[in-house]
Amino acid sequence: MKDMFCFQCEQTAKGAGCEVKGVCGKAAPTAGLQDDLIGAAIGLSKAVINKGATEATDACIKKALFTTVTNVNFDDESIKIMVDCVEKMKNDLDPSVADYKMESLWDENEDIRSLKTLILLGVKGMAAYAHHAAILGYHDASVDAFFYKALAAVGSDMGMDELLPIVLETGSVNLTCMELLDKANTETYGTPAPTEVTLTIEKGPFIIITGHDLKDLKLLLEQTEGKGINIYTHGEMLPCHAYPELNKYPHLKGNFGTAWQNQQKEFANVPAPVLFTTNCIMPVKESYADRIFTTDLVQYPEMVHIGKDKDFTPVIEKALELGGYDEDQHMTGINGGHKVMTGFGHGTVLGVADKVIEAVKAGDIKHFFLVGGCDGAKTGRNYYTEFVEKTPSDTVVLTLACGKYRFNDLDLGTIGGLPRLMDMGQCNDAYSAIKVAVALADAFQCEVNELPLSMVLSWYEQKAVCILLTLLSLGIKNILLGPTLPAFVSPNVLNVLVENYQIGPITTAEEDMKKLLNK
Repeated sequence: MKDMFCFQCEQTAKGAGCEVKGVCGKAAPTAGLQDDLIGAAIGLSKAVINKGATEATDACIKKALFTTVTNVNFDDESIKIMVDCVEKMKNDLDPSVADYKMESLWDENEDIRSLKTLILLGVKGMAAYAHHAAILGYHDASVDAFFYKALAAVGSDMGMDELLPIVLETGSVNLTCMELLDKANTETYGTPAPTEVTLTIEKGPFIIITGHDLKDLKLLLEQTEGKGINIYTHGEMLPCHAYPELNKYPHLKGNFGTAWQNQQKEFANVPAPVLFTTNCIMPVKESYADRIFTTDLVQYPEMVHIGKDKDFTPVIEKALELGGYDEDQHMTGINGGHKVMTGFGHGTVLGVADKVIEAVKAGDIKHFFLVGGCDGAKTGRNYYTEFVEKTPSDTVVLTLACGKYRFNDLDLGTIGGLPRLMDMGQCNDAYSAIKVAVALADAFQCEVNELPLSMVLSWYEQKAVCILLTLLSLGIKNILLGPTLPAFVSPNVLNVLVENYQIGPITTAEEDMKKLLNK
């Protein structure tokens, strides 16, 4: 009998599934509790479909799903509390509905399991985006309603013909959700603008903030104002520098380190606290355990958790106590660069669309590459660095999410007065890439698939899954995906994706570049 079963991330054991302990560091009992939480959420969804949704059930479903995304919550006690909360909410609505047993899904026919897992992992990723939007007061009734429909489908006896449309619907609803979050972020913090971000850490007290949540950064900036403490982003927080309402704080200084999977090495011996705001926490090493703080849905055993009051006083006190570096630290990206750029969202790129179109028509820009997605620890991801290095000088590279740390400190020069490498933002800012692609297709009176545009994506966790489903729901074809294909996609389901969308695995940077430029 297996101690656990989990294959939701790219680095799952033996490319098939974690059965003893999660490669992410998740213990079998924690995995079991997270299965219990999803089973309870499926039960709640069925009860809501029977009796009707409320604001409380909407929020509960999003939190339950987000809690089970890879590298969010390793704390058994907090997960137990959430399971009890979901079950109580379900019983108050309709006590006749039973929780779903996740063993039923893991033991399902592989093709049914594959389609149901695509739906489940898709809505897990979407829940993260919807949760961030909700924090800023933005909601969409169609998105909230779909969570119940999707989870009920996972707990149903539907066949492949019924499940496949829901897989694609997951992608189309996620587009609505990413649009909602884009609106929430830009209306709250302004339209991102191109911004140069230093990797140098100045002497004196500082705090590193990681995760994805813009509001937590805003609150931290407000609470540290005038205290002589500098703030540095980490990982997916880098794009925050481009938002005017965040960048206006002079003590938001720069970016620390690279992508999430390097934190155990990069956080060791750093004389500053680290605040985790969302997913991407790894098992905490003793060398820096006394400096880790969590908030919102992120929890880790024995780490100090900042509650709903968002009083970051313990983080501030730790920063002052540690004192930071005695001298400026001139750090670099993985390729030796001392600075990076961000802020090329759809608001910026479409603002110079005439220049881009003119450069394409003049032959100055011959191809666009979207190279982005989640980074990870498995070997083979240096492919993305090599691929970007091999892009010809008459091409543009758009990027987003933490996969960009493989190459975002490279100097690729400019083209048509624009940088050849443009960071569009966090993983949810795939919405920006879609907006730009659609606008270019309209300008050239063609379909997106007819554009000189290639998508070379890296994936790690569930938010990448829902973005991939969004691209497929839009009919986008010829996507290259790596570093490996998902373990939860069965051979038959993969054949459907290949036949209908020509999705394929990455090979080598040289071979793929040649193929894409000659397509």
